[in-house]
Amino acid sequence: MSRTTVATIHMGALRHNLARVRKLAGDAKVMAVVKADAYGHGLERVARALDADAEAFAVAAIADGLRLRAAGHKQRIVVLSGPDTPSDIAEMQRLQLDALIHHDEQLPWLAKADPVRGRLRVWVKIDTGMHRLGFAPGRAREVHAALRAMPAVDDEVGLMTHFASSEDFQGEDTALQIARFREVTEGLSGPRALSNSAAVLGWPDARADWVRTGGILYGLSVVDGKSGADFGFRSAMTLTTRLVAINRLARGERVGYNGTYECPEDMAVGVAAIGYGDGYPRSAAIGTPVLVNGLRASIVGRVSMDLITIDLRNVPAARVGDRVTLWGEGLPVETVAAAAGTISYDLTCGMTRRVLFVEDES
Repeated sequence: MSRTTVATIHMGALRHNLARVRKLAGDAKVMAVVKADAYGHGLERVARALDADAEAFAVAAIADGLRLRAAGHKQRIVVLSGPDTPSDIAEMQRLQLDALIHHDEQLPWLAKADPVRGRLRVWVKIDTGMHRLGFAPGRAREVHAALRAMPAVDDEVGLMTHFASSEDFQGEDTALQIARFREVTEGLSGPRALSNSAAVLGWPDARADWVRTGGILYGLSVVDGKSGADFGFRSAMTLTTRLVAINRLARGERVGYNGTYECPEDMAVGVAAIGYGDGYPRSAAIGTPVLVNGLRASIVGRVSMDLITIDLRNVPAARVGDRVTLWGEGLPVETVAAAAGTISYDLTCGMTRRVLFVEDES
């Protein structure tokens, strides 16, 4: 018998979330971030859902750009890591991908590129405070001018930065980054892209020409203690499985590896067909919520590779074969992530190949 672990991707939710982003973004164009296999939701699937309304897609690697072009997508595709080797330039020209330029070694590669292959659209990454990728602010004008002078580079050179803590809507760091970016790019031509998902929600001054949204497109919260639904977004993934056994255990009996849970009374313990081999977090603590036939229950014992065990005292009518929801409507993935000591992105990106993915138009 095949396993019953299913990730349902809600195509209507994806479209709803993009429409919500567009409303929040005002006049800015939307760059839909579909890196990491669209945050675990499926690159081609998500791109198909968003194709009609996203002006651009953003990916982490050229290979993802190739997949999108092979699927027939015509809009701009921005490779957020840019070229990693000189040979990447020709491939990006062939596929008509936008390149993010963020360090000095990339500049001579572009200078030597053959313009006959096509002029490459590029973005300059400016490090305004994240201190991960990007040129120092004081070099923005120099690099911008150098790129515009290169024969193989398109005249429209974009300007981009990345916020370190934009989910803190009252903090000073993002305001300083916005001000720094404006100061060093004043008077330079080309489109601006500052806002990630959190900035779209909390920093209207950062919308500029493009917004670059990932998590909220999938209904994932970018703010601690909040779910995507709190901001008007819908969960795009529902993860479910089935009960494969129900055990009647006596008070004092222990459950799972190392007996980390002791039954406080005589009780029914369900066994569900999901574990860290499917991508469910092994770190999920005792008490992590699940839904059994829509009713709240919780994990007891340790998550194993293939199975979890569930306290069924709140679901006395449960039977083998009943549906178990790990996250989705009624149980935000952020709640599960908090119980596992991680973030929602980590959970949706972590689904393994043995999970069955299905599409739903809701």
